[in-house]
Amino acid sequence: MEEKKSSFIGTYKLLYLYPLILILVAFIFQKPVEILLGMKTIFTSSSNLVTDYMEIGGIGAAFFNSGLMTLMSIFLMHKNKVNLTGPAIAAIFTVSGFSFFGKNLYNTIPITFGVYLFSKLEGSKFNTVILPALFGTALGPLVSEITFGFDLPIVKGVIYAYLVGILIGFILPALSQAFLRFHQGFNLYNVGFTAGIIGMFAIGIVRMFNQEINTVDIVSSGNNLPLAIILYTLFISIFLLGFIFNGKSFKGYNKLLMNSGRLIADFIHLYGNTVTLINMGLMGIIGTTYVLLVGGQINGPIVGGILTIVGFSAFGKHPKNTIPIFIGVYSASVLNIYDPKATNSLLAALFGTTLAPIAGHYGFFPGIFAGFCHMAVVANIGYLHGGVNLYNNGFSGGFVAATLVPLLNAIGEIINRFRRLDTWRVE
Repeated sequence: MEEKKSSFIGTYKLLYLYPLILILVAFIFQKPVEILLGMKTIFTSSSNLVTDYMEIGGIGAAFFNSGLMTLMSIFLMHKNKVNLTGPAIAAIFTVSGFSFFGKNLYNTIPITFGVYLFSKLEGSKFNTVILPALFGTALGPLVSEITFGFDLPIVKGVIYAYLVGILIGFILPALSQAFLRFHQGFNLYNVGFTAGIIGMFAIGIVRMFNQEINTVDIVSSGNNLPLAIILYTLFISIFLLGFIFNGKSFKGYNKLLMNSGRLIADFIHLYGNTVTLINMGLMGIIGTTYVLLVGGQINGPIVGGILTIVGFSAFGKHPKNTIPIFIGVYSASVLNIYDPKATNSLLAALFGTTLAPIAGHYGFFPGIFAGFCHMAVVANIGYLHGGVNLYNNGFSGGFVAATLVPLLNAIGEIINRFRRLDTWRVE
């Protein structure tokens, strides 16, 4: 009986409750007509970094958009019989999170279709590339920007944007596999790095034709209390669900904490649904608490960052390998020109946990150093893709990991060499 209960929490039936909760929350903040108008604003916005859907469409519309996008993602996976693994949960929560600031139904459809087209022409099943399709919607703002930001007639704008979106989706699966070798699995947001490279090329071409796409800073504030209550309620519920079905214990959690998080670390496969839920709940609480302790504002992008952490807590992240990253990013903010409570600094901390495998593999202090380096890089890399890659931190994390990992390996070899010499001398 216990086995059946435990297996139930890993089914689609339970997962569908999550987007339904998001949709119900939407009506707490806005009336149906207001949500509808807010959704229209969201669909027709350029959506590039950082466009807070709570600010332009309202809190209710932002929650509704996230619920709708999450529901569609889960349905797509369910219909194509995708197993609920750690990467699948990470993809769902990433879509959910970024649907608060950049992803919507309009700008993600062509990218998803492009991945589908790739699978058909390659002769593979669509369910083998659904996860890259969901992660690849990071470039949704490029579709929105071409449609609504280039002063094109609406029909031409839609046609050009969708053709570009389909092309992006078509090339993304092959590139994401190739770029995994670049950072050796130490950057959890691998598709974010891939999307950054594609976005860099796309914006380079756009600028060649005397068009410009720039990052923006549209964020909301003043909603900490209601949003904190919602987030803490959600994460405590996830934690309790795992804790209760895990026999009201942390049994097996120590083993999860020993995992470095380096790709591919599927916590559901390795440690089970219940232990993974415990980790997801705890990580959501830690992420939310960090924002509040620093004195930041909980808005759309921040909710997106926290939900992404929760999703990747089934696929690489846990307290032991993420807290050093938080410390490193915070230290960089305090010691330099960046305000640690500003939205961009908070996003660097939340999404900077993409480098958690470095802390998990090399240790606490290298993790702090990785977080420090990440803050320096991510604050300056947005120009390359003009804000059309929502996974800016994944792009930055790829470069940081690719730079630090060989250096840390070399330092480790030097230390081991001297240890061997000392051992030889003693003998």
